[in-house]
Amino acid sequence: MKVVILAGGFGTRLSEETVLKPKPMVEIGQKPILWHIMKTYSYYGFNDFVILLGYKGYYIKEYFSNYFLHQSDVTFDLKNNIMQTHSSSIEDWKVSLIDTGENTMTGGRIKRIQQFIGNENFLLTYGDGVANINISELVAFHNSHDGCITMTSSQPAGRFGALNIDTENRITKFLEKPKGDGRWINAGYFVCDSKVFDFIEPDDSIVFEDGPLKNLANAKQMYTYKHEGFWMPMDSLKDKNDLTKMCEMGIAPWIVW
Repeated sequence: MKVVILAGGFGTRLSEETVLKPKPMVEIGQKPILWHIMKTYSYYGFNDFVILLGYKGYYIKEYFSNYFLHQSDVTFDLKNNIMQTHSSSIEDWKVSLIDTGENTMTGGRIKRIQQFIGNENFLLTYGDGVANINISELVAFHNSHDGCITMTSSQPAGRFGALNIDTENRITKFLEKPKGDGRWINAGYFVCDSKVFDFIEPDDSIVFEDGPLKNLANAKQMYTYKHEGFWMPMDSLKDKNDLTKMCEMGIAPWIVW
């Protein structure tokens, strides 16, 4: 089953980093967040990736074109123009990098790669969020129902600590960043039947989260896999710094490999 990753957005809310590189290439723990996402899928045996490029897509192409070299110990014989590889730690990945247009919306990007997917089911996620989702369980859940698509949902923590206050304005309980308002939200990490393409018009302006997902829900073709573990998108510089700190402290919940 192929893993499709949306990696073409402008990342304007992380402009401190994305002025130079696409958002999926922003590093946490000395590796691009895109690499972390791919490692999660790879841990569960999914190694065939289709990455949908847009803004600064050449950066991602250059990263993977030099990946083998950067992961290997080598000797360069400059006089004879010979490179000898001694050892490497290369993942068993097949990576297809597809330019889907700089200004194309998420639905348009997905529709553009229909020919690469064919009639097979596929996995789909965003290139800016990490989680400790059990991908095997996610796929098993999708296979247990008759819908076209499974969306992983999560309950993110609130932004601030919460206070319980009595009638005398005395704080009786403090909760450090509890769950937000209790609602489940779209966390990405989809499993899709190929019939999902039928719900996406061939139009670059189509936003996947708008028309197609709403239509799938109205047709009772969408189910959700409720993930109660860790999930965090990298929407801001603070998020990037928080994720990096987790890596540095060895407490990154999504690193299961």
